[in-house]
Order: sequence, then C-alpha cells, then structure tokens
Amino acid sequence: MKYLVVLGDGMADLPIAELNGKTPLEVADIPAMNELAKRGQTGLIKTVPAPFKPGSDIANLSVLGYHPEKYYSGRSPLEALNLGVKMKDSDVALRLNLTTVENGVMKDYSAGEISSQEASELISALNQGLKISGIKIYAGVSYRHCLIYENGETATELTPPHDITGKPIANHLPKGANSAFYLDFMEKSAKILKNHPINLARRERGQNEANTAWLWGAGVKPNLKRFKEIHGLNGAVISAVDLLKGIAKGTGMLAPFVDGATGTLHSNFKGKAEKVKECFENGTDFVYLHIEAPDECSHQGDLKGKIKAIEIVNGLLKELWDYLESSGEDYAIALLPDHSTPLSTQTHADNPVPYAVFKSNSPYNSGLSYNEKSAENGVFLAEGGEIMELLLHSN
Repeated sequence: MKYLVVLGDGMADLPIAELNGKTPLEVADIPAMNELAKRGQTGLIKTVPAPFKPGSDIANLSVLGYHPEKYYSGRSPLEALNLGVKMKDSDVALRLNLTTVENGVMKDYSAGEISSQEASELISALNQGLKISGIKIYAGVSYRHCLIYENGETATELTPPHDITGKPIANHLPKGANSAFYLDFMEKSAKILKNHPINLARRERGQNEANTAWLWGAGVKPNLKRFKEIHGLNGAVISAVDLLKGIAKGTGMLAPFVDGATGTLHSNFKGKAEKVKECFENGTDFVYLHIEAPDECSHQGDLKGKIKAIEIVNGLLKELWDYLESSGEDYAIALLPDHSTPLSTQTHADNPVPYAVFKSNSPYNSGLSYNEKSAENGVFLAEGGEIMELLLHSN
C-alpha cells in the first residue's frame, strides 16, 4: 500500500466579492481535486488546535499526527534542523526574514522573493558586520533564514512579517522580555543592509530591497518522535521550504532536494512530482508533497496567482494519481491545505479547511466537490491528526 498526501499550503479561503461571492477553490479549474472528493471521503478538518495561532508549523505537525501540545517547541528550530544547525538545549532559534520596509511600513515580507544567492551574500555581510557574541545567522532559501541565539529568550512578543504586509511596523516591533536586544539587532542590521552592493543593484533595477532583518518564530530545540515509530511507515517529505524539510529530518523522514524548487509560482513543480515517484520507486511507503505557492500568493494579495497555484496543485494531483493507479498496487491519497490563508487578510486563519481522502481499495463516494462550501456537507474531523488515522488505518 502506498500513501500520498498532497498539501496545498493556504489553498482555502473566504468568499470574495470579485469572484461573485465564491472562493478561489470554487472558481479554479480543478477536475482531479473534484474527482478525488467525489469518489472519496470529503469534509472539513480543524488542523489548528486552540490556543495555538494558525501557522504552517502548527498545522503541518498536526496533520502528520504530531500533537502540537506535546511536540511543538517553536517554528524556527524546525527550520534549523534542515539547515544542519546543531542546537544546544540552551539555544534559541529565530526565523530571520529579509524584508522590505519603506517609510515605516512593511512593504514586502519577502524582499521581492529575493534569490537565494543574493540573500546568502547579505547573510554573510550580517555575520561579518555584526559580530555579536552568541549570535550566528544561517542562510536558508530566498528570504527565509535562521538566527541562533545562545542562552536566548523565547518570551519576547514577535510578529510574523507576512501578518503586517502594508501596515506600519511601529506597533509590531519586538515587545517584552529581551526586546531591547532584538530591536538593537534589527537596527544594526538595517545599517549594514542599506548600502550593500546587492541592495544598490536591486535599487537600480527597481526591485524591492532587502533592507530589514525581521525576527520572529522563536523556539528551542525540538524533540520529535520518529515517523516510523508512530505510524509504522517509511516516510518522505517533498517541499521547497526549510520548515517542512526540517520536520522531515526531525521525524526521521527523507527530505530529498529538488533543484529549482522555490516555494513560489516560479518553482520546479515537474521536479517535485518526479521526486515523489522516485521515493515510491525506492521503497518509501508514505510521501507528503507540500506546495507552498498558494500561500505565498495569498500573502501577496495575488488572486490570479492563487487560482493559478491551485490549478498547479490540481495538475500535480492528477499526474501522481495516474501514476499510483498504473502501479498495480493499492494506494490512498489525501488532499488538503494545512490552513486557510484568506486573500482579504493576507495572513493565516484557524477556520476548518476542506479535505478529501480516496482509497483505491475502499472508495467512499461522497459525491461532493472539493471546495469550502461543498465540504460543509461532508464528514467533520475535529483534529488534524484524524486525517492520518483516516488515510492509514480506517477502512
């Protein structure tokens, strides 16, 4: 039996006036998603348990069967795992976004989706120019990076930059314990970044500058059980982002590299599909395909882009469904977002999201379509981990 999860990050949304009160899932051309929902079990699932804030860290752990109450220790430590950072128990990891702040407003949480090569040079400049005892920054992908703070503090109130796109940053700067240290770090970083050759060149080209190092997502060293110990399967995660690959490494799953995978609309989607097939061919039982693009488009307020991203997810589902069907082996597929990311707010929400699960050996035949409204007529799952129970164990 082979098991596939196709997770479109942030696919779910709210009704949009521009779409005549429909959601992107309702208007997108998604025949494979609709067929999976029709032939399988469909409904809504609550992936983010109270009192946690909705985020891909909480939601993906929950979907994979790792109850956040027990296993969550912060977002950035999970990303640090993928970067090969060896954290001590006393270390604190923080996400460092290279962002664009103009006139005191968060203009762009991704600095124009800055390239990894450009970002790496900026991170190197910060490490060389700051020289703060107990601080080291590790370069990640595009705008996403990791800062390790020896004997750091996790009680500081830190705001994700994608939550405040287009808003003044003054009320969202670090607050509380150790906030003076974080503010000082950000101010010194801004001085280094302002006139770096990378940013001078971006300014000349009319691109958003990476002029602010924004800190958020603090946490301590994670302690995750191995996926095989919990579910009895060999697993792999195919993703472009450090968070998901870090979850994979922390749980003993494979996290294969896909050249050209970026987490945006401009990604190597074909390469990701081929990597899923490769994992199955090499004996992996369970593959978790994570597609970040719908979420990125939502954060950017890009309606057309989000619809396109959802249709890309549909195409990947169709290709991989055909592959599993032709394998001659029983299989099961789950389709869902980790959370919703409404275009109206451009940030995450904790409302239940639509899911669909199809098993080749026991079709459910819900007769429903795959979207938020139709899923209200299906089976409600109260916890994220129930999707794994349904996918792996229920008949």
